Amino acid sequence: MKKQNMNRDWIATAETLSQALPYLQRYSGAIVVIKLGGHAMISDEALETFARDVVLMRQVGINPVIVHGGGPMINSMLDKLNIKSEFINGKRVTDPETMNVVEMVLSGSVNKKIVQAINNQDGRAVGLSGKDAKLIICKQETPDLGLVGSPTDVNPEVIFTLFENDMIPVIAPLGAGSNGETLNINGDTVSGAIASALKADRLLLLTDVSGVQDKNGSIITELDSTQIKNWINEGIISGGMIPKTETALLALKGGVRGVVILDGRVPNACLLELFTEHGAGSLIRA
Repeated sequence: MKKQNMNRDWIATAETLSQALPYLQRYSGAIVVIKLGGHAMISDEALETFARDVVLMRQVGINPVIVHGGGPMINSMLDKLNIKSEFINGKRVTDPETMNVVEMVLSGSVNKKIVQAINNQDGRAVGLSGKDAKLIICKQETPDLGLVGSPTDVNPEVIFTLFENDMIPVIAPLGAGSNGETLNINGDTVSGAIASALKADRLLLLTDVSGVQDKNGSIITELDSTQIKNWINEGIISGGMIPKTETALLALKGGVRGVVILDGRVPNACLLELFTEHGAGSLIRA
């Protein structure tokens, strides 16, 4: 019986691989930007699975770009250093002392951990921030927030250079201000800006929810921009889902073909979204 079950498993695996063929062909040569956040960053096991998926994507001809956050890690380090955090409308007030910690954690710790995870799977990941090669130029948002920026210009040449050399960019959400100062940027915002600059085929926003819910709490597998705007106005989309859907709208306006909000707690979520008929989250199109 055990052998029979194993044979069935092998057949099911072969069928899954065969059914993935049209999607593998569709995405060959495609640019896919992935915002990594939530559980997939905190769990070592989840990060290892994610890294393996990214290497597989590159192996089949996709050009993945990883943008990451790091809020919980920043909070932990600030607590250890007895530096108090203040938030305005969900955004961290970033004074010079806090900025030093933010940059240390994002570029020196979180970024390197993701790079190492990908390289451990025989990928060729390269870590950088928006400051490198003038990738992201920013303006300061408001004086009240301190060193917090919004992208005004994205120069993706360095990313294309990495693609040409079979490398996987891993980007920390920092940018340079007009005077060269380091500015802290929301990770979702960075992923959307980079996806727009690259005219990416897909922007995948990994989070800790299963997707966009309707008024009854059911996950909607496909929506358009008009639905998103209406649901925000009606309060159906609320809380932490608002900035993610707003990022999606801006990315679509910037030329991204589709944005998917999906559950990073699900193993192989990116592969399920790209290479299966049913996908793994909420696909938003223009």
